[in-house]
Amino acid sequence: MRIDLLTSDQAAAAHAGLADVLLDCVADGASVGFLATLSVEEARAWWRAALAQPDTLTWSAREEDGRIVGTVRLVLATLPNGRHRADVAKLLVHRGARGRGCASALLSALEDAARENGRSLLVLDTRTGSPAELLYQRRGWRPVGVIGDYAADPDGRLAPTTIMTKRL
Repeated sequence: MRIDLLTSDQAAAAHAGLADVLLDCVADGASVGFLATLSVEEARAWWRAALAQPDTLTWSAREEDGRIVGTVRLVLATLPNGRHRADVAKLLVHRGARGRGCASALLSALEDAARENGRSLLVLDTRTGSPAELLYQRRGWRPVGVIGDYAADPDGRLAPTTIMTKRL
């Protein structure tokens, strides 16, 4: 598995593969901002817009054949009082690639880049009780609170979200 920081040149070619990963995760019940009605066109459009956002870095995890099987995003805070921190968003791994270290490899690349960009504090939110929450805890993330009914799962039911931080 290869982990790559997507450049602006690669972004146009990556949105379809990233959309496939997003659709698979939503179909599996991941609470990542979308409902089960998410279409291929909507997923691709979301990624096209997301990859064009400034101050955001996106990584892909690719199989040997080049197929994208995972992704994660680092959103750099830009205001003067927040340039020491960043948000982690959209850590997604296709069901067919889980259990092989993909998520950990993506997080390692993200954390290294955060340090290189002068970030010492990372923040994220994840569905309370999800496998992702356990992964983050194993990697040194600490919960700072839970917000009940924060976001809807893909089936529309409201679910709690855990806010987590990690100091680098």
